[in-house]
Amino acid sequence: MTSKPVVVAVVVTFNRRELLETTLAGITAGTEVPDAVVVVDNASTDETAEFLRTYRGAVPTDVVTLNANVGGAGGFVVGMERAVLDHGADHVWIMDDDTEPQPGALREALDVSEAYEQETGEAPAFIASRVVWTDGRDHPMNRMRPRIGASEAARSTAARIGAVQIRSASFVSVLIRADEIRRHGLPIADYFIWNDDLEYTARVSRRGTALATSASVANHHTKVFGDAGADPGPRFYYEVRNKLWVYTRSNALAPWEKVLFTGASLRNWAKTIAASSNRKILLDGLFKGLRHSLKAPRSNAEVLKGIYALRNVQEPAK
Repeated sequence: MTSKPVVVAVVVTFNRRELLETTLAGITAGTEVPDAVVVVDNASTDETAEFLRTYRGAVPTDVVTLNANVGGAGGFVVGMERAVLDHGADHVWIMDDDTEPQPGALREALDVSEAYEQETGEAPAFIASRVVWTDGRDHPMNRMRPRIGASEAARSTAARIGAVQIRSASFVSVLIRADEIRRHGLPIADYFIWNDDLEYTARVSRRGTALATSASVANHHTKVFGDAGADPGPRFYYEVRNKLWVYTRSNALAPWEKVLFTGASLRNWAKTIAASSNRKILLDGLFKGLRHSLKAPRSNAEVLKGIYALRNVQEPAK
């Protein structure tokens, strides 16, 4: 007999108390619940801090309040490290505060992971959920990148257990094996927002197996239904800088993948700018992103220096 794996959920939040409440409710209402939840509050200025002070969920909740907003990327670095080092996680289940996992999300992801290991003797690096918008449509912001060049045997094995092989995933309900975090390290905090998930999941899956399953479902409560091609305004800077960091500063992608993805990004950026009513803002972000991508990301230690404010472990409700 093997012992039950320890699963720790990690949620990063900033100024979205109501959405965070929905996220935590989804986690704790599942047919399978994690052994603990780590919530990283990125120095919220709304009612989030007060909500977390009084929150009592169905599982122990480790609330980490930061004294500066280090973005989703920095928050996931803090939370994933806490999950592995402090809580002894075997799997880390990560998501933003606008994610609502559906009841079977965690159980189905674990089942696929276990089934694949039984079939092949190899533990998959991570399992990604199917991500849908509030109306049930597949969310274009969370499209999985299929694994180009996967063998017919590998595709068939994945299909037999209700999964597909993928190359990368978003940080919206993805179950990562803790051994992979120890092996490949943590995300890059200096990305702040956007493409930190692309870089990290592609880094982890470059020489490992990553799967997505439609049996595990999470709702992504974004304001609008769209992908990164929707007009991002000033945030376009992060799209440009961070994608270029992935292509020029990371070993997550093979050289041929970098060429392929760079061409796709250039086409998408051109379409986004052409369709925008705020072209000046996007062009400013483009040139600023190009300029800043010439300098490598700072180390996590530098980005996160002095950001810890408070930690409070909440015991489950009785």
